[in-house]
Amino acid sequence: MEAMGEKRDYISIIIPVYNAADYLNRCMESLRNQTYDRLEIILVDDGSKDASPALCDHWAQSDSRVKSLHQPNRGAASARNTGLDAASGGYIMFVDADDYVDNRLCEALLAELECGQEPDCVICGVS
Repeated sequence: MEAMGEKRDYISIIIPVYNAADYLNRCMESLRNQTYDRLEIILVDDGSKDASPALCDHWAQSDSRVKSLHQPNRGAASARNTGLDAASGGYIMFVDADDYVDNRLCEALLAELECGQEPDCVICGVS
C-alpha cells in the first residue's frame, strides 16, 4: 500500500469478530466484492472460541487488504478501539461480522462524504 499521505482515500473497515464462524465468510465476500476497492479491512478477533480466529487469519493470508488481529475477549467496543489503533485509511467504517453489505456500499458512502458539503459522518440503515 501507499504511504500514509496517499491513503486519504482508503476506507478502513473495522470488524469486531466474536464466535462468528457461521457468518464471517459471507460478510467478507460482500466486502471483498466492493466496487470501490481502496479498502483496508481489519478483522479483530475478540477471543473467539469457535473457528473465527482461523478464518480471520485465512482472510488475511488470501487478501492483502485484510489484517487479522487477535485479543482476549474484552467486548465489541474494545475490539473496535483495537481496530481504530491499527487503521491507516482516511475514512473509518464499522461492520459487524454477521452483516453483509451491498457491493456498492463503500462507493455510495464515499460519494456522500465527498459531495462538497463536508459531512462529519455518513450513516446508513438496513433493508
